[in-house]
Amino acid sequence: MELMQLTAVALGKKLRAGEVSVREAVEAAFAQIESVEDTVGSFVTTDKDAALRRAEQVQSLMAEGKIMGPLAGVPVAVKDNICTRDLPTTCSSRILEGFVPTYNAEVIDRLMQAGAVVIGKTNMDEFAMGSTTETSAYKITRNPWNNVHVPGGSSGGSCAAVAAEECSYALGSDTGGSIRQPSSFCGVTGLKPTYGTVSRYGLIAYGSSLDQIGPIAKDVTDCAAILDVIASHDPKDSTSVRRESYHFTDALVDDVKGLRVGIPRDYFIDGLDDEVKCAVLYVAEELRKKGAVVEEFDLSLVEYAIPAYYIIASAEASSNLARFDGVKYGYRAKEYEGLHDMYKKSRSEGFGQEVKRRIMLGSFVLSSGYYNAYYIKALKTKALIKQAFDKAFAHYDILLAPTAPTTAPKIGKSLSDPIKMYLGDIYTISANLAGLPGISVPCGTDTKGLPIGVQFLGDCFQEKTIIRAAYAFEQIRGYQRCPICERGGSKDEQTI
Repeated sequence: MELMQLTAVALGKKLRAGEVSVREAVEAAFAQIESVEDTVGSFVTTDKDAALRRAEQVQSLMAEGKIMGPLAGVPVAVKDNICTRDLPTTCSSRILEGFVPTYNAEVIDRLMQAGAVVIGKTNMDEFAMGSTTETSAYKITRNPWNNVHVPGGSSGGSCAAVAAEECSYALGSDTGGSIRQPSSFCGVTGLKPTYGTVSRYGLIAYGSSLDQIGPIAKDVTDCAAILDVIASHDPKDSTSVRRESYHFTDALVDDVKGLRVGIPRDYFIDGLDDEVKCAVLYVAEELRKKGAVVEEFDLSLVEYAIPAYYIIASAEASSNLARFDGVKYGYRAKEYEGLHDMYKKSRSEGFGQEVKRRIMLGSFVLSSGYYNAYYIKALKTKALIKQAFDKAFAHYDILLAPTAPTTAPKIGKSLSDPIKMYLGDIYTISANLAGLPGISVPCGTDTKGLPIGVQFLGDCFQEKTIIRAAYAFEQIRGYQRCPICERGGSKDEQTI
């Protein structure tokens, strides 16, 4: 079997057993990148020489018995908004073009301690603002299942890289569904942890109260193993939470007997594709056959999630992105007159259209005349949404829902209508507003051959519950490789 077809945990076992070297694993990843990258466009930066040097270092540490974890020697790709020392981190934005951090994000340090090998940085929607990876300043990433379709976003590069077998697993960030939605579109598994579980130190912020780093992989086992490594209390992050247990792989048990599963009726309304609906209800039926108790209920407040989210996220973005002014690092306009003109031109030329749209919206809702009418009202709505979930979890262990209302749209369709793009996040946003954990798992394909994802949501700090439910379902269906991998990297364009 080709090395990059293996899950991260399975490859790690072969590396520890000495059946394959770390260098061979890294070279296999770069061979696949060379084969499919022109078609998929997952990466904005790769560094093969540095990865091979790291491979030799990890091999030596493994030989000495100093690193023997499940991810030791396994190649990983990292979303381009997570800082990596000596490797460019640009948020796929012109304004950070050429920026090379002098430090690692906390999650990168933890991966390094576990023996991971970072092979490159993945493409994303600029500053994580978008749902298709089309707002990147550098390239459009294409869905490996059909390259005329988007991979989702904003972690589309990471999800496409995993689906196209260019890496064994990847890291993404989730502000309003940016791990789960592209995981659904690309037929991979993506987990958003409870807010505060994974350190945000070194994550270039979009919405500070919503952002959370999480794993993207081929299956639930990989996601649990990765979360074991990257989850921690970090004193450098004031929002980091100290938890009693971080052993998420303990939840990999095929047993959902007695598990109370709630299906929000509010999620099965107009706008949900019939094929997606059928796929999700199929998951519910399979869990019921395994002994879970499945019921429908009214969640309420769903229609208010999107406006509340975009007000809060845009407000935080306008504040977080104020630091990018062309003075200390990143892009600076070549021609300007005076300091104020330099600020204005650098930001106007450096930021893309979607980022500028959200900065303007955020500045508007934070302005003195509209602060109470919009921003404060959105925060109150956020609190009410959290209360609605608290009420739901008093009766249910997990909630089962679609990850996205449709399968992946064609390139160019969503970007022309920003409101339609925003509405595509309707099933994922609430988890970020309430700080809840969620995992998206592949559950089928539509008649066009595009993947469908189902989402398991849990109460705060109940990752083990959703991992157990997702793992139990995964035993029924298993993992399905994308067509580009089955064809061996053919660059022929697909059409539907």
